[in-house]
Amino acid sequence: MAAIPSSERTLAEFVAISSISGDPARRGDMRRAAAWVAEQLAFAGGRVVETSGHPVVLAELHASADAPTILVYGHYDVQPSGDEAEWETPPFTPSVRDARLYGRGASDDKGPVVVALETARAFHESGSLPLNVRFLIEGEEEIGSPSLPGFLDGHRDELTADLVVSADGAMWRASEPSIPVAAKGLLALDLVVEGPSSDLHSGRHGGAVQNPNHALAAIVASFHTGDGTVAVPGFYEDVAPVELEDIPFDEEAYRKEIGVPELHGEPGYSALERLWTRPTLEVNELRGGGAFTVIPKEARAHITCRLVPDQDPERVLSAIERHVVAPPGVAVRIEAHPGAVPAYSIGVDHPAVRAAAQALRAVYAGEEPLLVRIGGTLPAAVLFEQILGVKTLLFSFSTADENLHAPNEFFRLARLGEGIAAWSELWRLLARALAPPAG
Repeated sequence: MAAIPSSERTLAEFVAISSISGDPARRGDMRRAAAWVAEQLAFAGGRVVETSGHPVVLAELHASADAPTILVYGHYDVQPSGDEAEWETPPFTPSVRDARLYGRGASDDKGPVVVALETARAFHESGSLPLNVRFLIEGEEEIGSPSLPGFLDGHRDELTADLVVSADGAMWRASEPSIPVAAKGLLALDLVVEGPSSDLHSGRHGGAVQNPNHALAAIVASFHTGDGTVAVPGFYEDVAPVELEDIPFDEEAYRKEIGVPELHGEPGYSALERLWTRPTLEVNELRGGGAFTVIPKEARAHITCRLVPDQDPERVLSAIERHVVAPPGVAVRIEAHPGAVPAYSIGVDHPAVRAAAQALRAVYAGEEPLLVRIGGTLPAAVLFEQILGVKTLLFSFSTADENLHAPNEFFRLARLGEGIAAWSELWRLLARALAPPAG
């Protein structure tokens, strides 16, 4: 299905706003993005509502008192652009090439949000809304949604729903439709190694003091064995076994796609099992000193753990804290980031999953969608269940190969038309699937 020209223009406008939630200098752009979303939802009473951090956008369309209610979720914030020299075109100057719109946030999550907004607009204009629809579009997903728990707790009445439908989540591959039914949890922390009271000349002091970079390297090396297994005692203690359905996955094609000489990871599991069902501990950043002759006073590592069912973020953090021992001559501390969440899942037989599969079959000529898992984390899905007591259906029209969080992020423009058609069919199906039993 071809993209709708008006929705292309809408997406380009949205992507042009540099709404980087993690950059304090972009607070004005964050408010501009929230106002833009509210304006797009003006027909549904769209309004910007303050939180303890970046604002959210709320809106509501009412069908009838007897109809089920869904809460549509998405986010307007984006990741930093990174090294702009690696972008073929500027990250906040949307560019169309090969039926793709390039720009930071095009896939995560602005393209999928536009699909949801355009679906709502079409139903509103037709006057045939099949169910009640509430909207919550937040501005902190890319920094772990720190304000969302308090906001949900304080606005329960405005957000009551039978189901959350998330525009965030991403399909697995572009070659076939898919529905994510699980996502990994997340624990993020900084490991800080402190040495001398100030940076030292490495010629005058080298060999007489512990170098924080050396100490940090030793600690980081201790997190894994040579074969890729996490070596932190207790890390795997609560991991629940997960049996994957038979899903075609070409490991050699995957290796070539990501550009590594060979795949590596916990032995005894396939690459797909490691991606979807096994927990990880990844060192995302190492920082200390610089390209000059100095022994740094401090070295840091940023670490994230992706968690699987039954793992408790606090228990995993405690295991890491017990494992880390300061080498001689330095002090070590662990700074846990807020917003840690466990893994999320929805039953494959949930009425919403069945409705989503039917909607995708209708749009993709009867092709059976895959039920897949996400190696990433969607904190909002966990929070909606914990605080509002409602499950989240992940129904995004991004795909995982669209350079999310990387240079040259893009969104396939055909997905706009396909997504609007599928979301429209989904809403009609959910109106029946979520309706209370007659009598």
